[in-house]
Order: sequence, then structure tokens, then C-alpha cells
Amino acid sequence: MTIFSTMFLMGPFRQLKKMFNETRVLATIGVFVFMILTLLSALWWKRALLAVIFCILQFLAFIWYSLSYIPYARDMVRKTITSCV
Repeated sequence: MTIFSTMFLMGPFRQLKKMFNETRVLATIGVFVFMILTLLSALWWKRALLAVIFCILQFLAFIWYSLSYIPYARDMVRKTITSCV
């Protein structure tokens, strides 16, 4: 589920409350920070490569946020990445 679909299903205030829950606060902050940095690098600094890098990081933070809604999904991703590395 995305931020917008869950907002539609549960309402904006409940969604905001869940976004800043203890398990999701870092991912939420990451999405917003990388969104701002993407816009700054594209529109203000005019650095295309930097904008692409921030866009990828924003996408990864959003995936990490979305995984928090699936039970044990984050643990599974952590274990998969550590076993591959």
C-alpha cells in the first residue's frame, strides 16, 4: 500500500499518526528529506546526476516505509541483504 492509498482508506489524521509511529519515523523522514533534496538538486542546483541519485534514495526510503506495513518484511529484507553481502 502506498501513502496515498492508505490515506484514502483510513483518513489523513490516522495516516499521519501512523507515519510518525516509532517503526516508521526514520523512513518517513527519509522520504521527505530525499524528496526535498531531489527538487533542490534538479531545480535550484541544476545537477541532473545528483537529482537521479536522490530520486533513487527517495524510492528506496519509500520502499522501506511500505515494507513496514507487511509483518516481518523488514526483517526478511535485512536478513536477505546481510546473507548476500
